[in-house]
This record gives sequence, C-alpha cells and structure tokens, in this order.
Amino acid sequence: MRALIIEDEPVAAQSLQKLVGEVSPATEVTAVLQSIEESIAWLDENPMPDLIFMDIHLADGSAFAIFDKVQITSPIIFTTAYDEYALKAFEVSSIDYLLKPINRNDLERAMNKYNNLVGEKQYDVEALKQVVQTIGTNRRYKTCFLVPLRDKLVPLPTANIAYIYIDTKTVKAVTLDGLSHYMSQTLDDIMNQLNPDDFFRANRQYIISRKAVKDMTLWFGNKLSINLTVEVPEKIIVSKARVSEFKTWLSE
Repeated sequence: MRALIIEDEPVAAQSLQKLVGEVSPATEVTAVLQSIEESIAWLDENPMPDLIFMDIHLADGSAFAIFDKVQITSPIIFTTAYDEYALKAFEVSSIDYLLKPINRNDLERAMNKYNNLVGEKQYDVEALKQVVQTIGTNRRYKTCFLVPLRDKLVPLPTANIAYIYIDTKTVKAVTLDGLSHYMSQTLDDIMNQLNPDDFFRANRQYIISRKAVKDMTLWFGNKLSINLTVEVPEKIIVSKARVSEFKTWLSE
C-alpha cells in the first residue's frame, strides 16, 4: 500500500512515518510534503496514493485549500491538535482522524477502519467532499487576541494588526499604528486562527495583514520583498515558489 504524509512539522512527520512502519509494515510512505503548494504539485504529477495522512493546519494555511485545486479520491486520515468542530464532522463520515500527539493505539484504530472501509468498498468520496464543505462553512476565525500589557491582559483586535513575527524566539504582534505586543502562542497556532482572506504567512518568520501591504519589490531569484505601511525590523521576503500564491491572495 502506498501512503502520503502531508505534515509541516518535521518531528511530527518523522514520528508518524515511524509509527506507520510499525503498525503497517507493508505500507510504503511515498512522500512527506510540508505545504499546500508542494502537495498540490505532487498530487498533480503523481498517481493518487492508497491513503493520505493530512495535517489540517499547514504553515501556509489550511490544508483544505488543497481540495480547491486537486480532485482527491484517496481515503484520508486527518491529523489535528484541536479542531473540535472538525471532529464532529468526521464522526458522521467514512473518514477518520488522529489527535496530536499521535499514539500507536489511535493509529491502529484508524488503520483498521481504513482496511475495513476499503475491503468492503464502503469508502465514499462524496462523504469527503461533504466534510470539507462542512468544515469550510463552519470555520470561525479570531477577531481578537488577549495580550499581556504590564500586569494586565488587554484585547488586541485582529483588524488592528499589521504583522506578527518571531523576534529571537519571541512572537510579537505589531499594530497598524506601530505598537508592539508580545503573544504567547506560536506563529503556526496564530496563523491557524486568523482568516486567510485577511492574513498571509509570508515566510517562517512573518504573518502579514492585507491592510498593511503598501507595495512589493522584485527581489533576487524571482522572489518578492513586501513593503508595509509600518516599519519592520528586516525585509519580508516571499519565496519564488509562493509569489504566485501571494499575488493571488492580494488581488482577490
């Protein structure tokens, strides 16, 4: 059996691949992909695998964006850290899910369900489409974060955020008026809570707001340097591979 892993956390991907090998030695993991764009390209160029393990939250956005570009017919076992709303949808479908951190018993349960569904030819592609549609419809995004200010917590509306970045392992949000606030969550977790129509993960260090984008400069190697309406500590570079995605996001 050929399996595909879509997971942007290297440690989590390695752990899952090892568990798959232990639970199902006959399963060959043909590729481990880390982003939406990489996954779309791979699925366009390769035959559908027998099974896909898909992390819901990837560094460049929600994995459900993949379904907008590729007709996926493989059974999928989703992985997630906290998507309670998604779990409700999975419970009424022929798809399984794994809660992170993934353990052997949970993986065995999911693989047994997969084997039963495929063996009895009960896997329903339409059920997958319904789950994706349900999750996309029910998704709620953050409109405000609580951030520390001296001995208090104060609300920080997402509408006021210009960009969020990592500063020597510390995550900070900078507002449209140039004020800086510390944030307790990781950049990945924050991006997963933001509306992708309003915010873009420019690279591993920066999330930028559409409101704050002033213009862009062509950069070496067909990259883009993004200029914001507020000062930034360094250039915000969008890689060549994501330039098209960024332009589409900004012009929609």
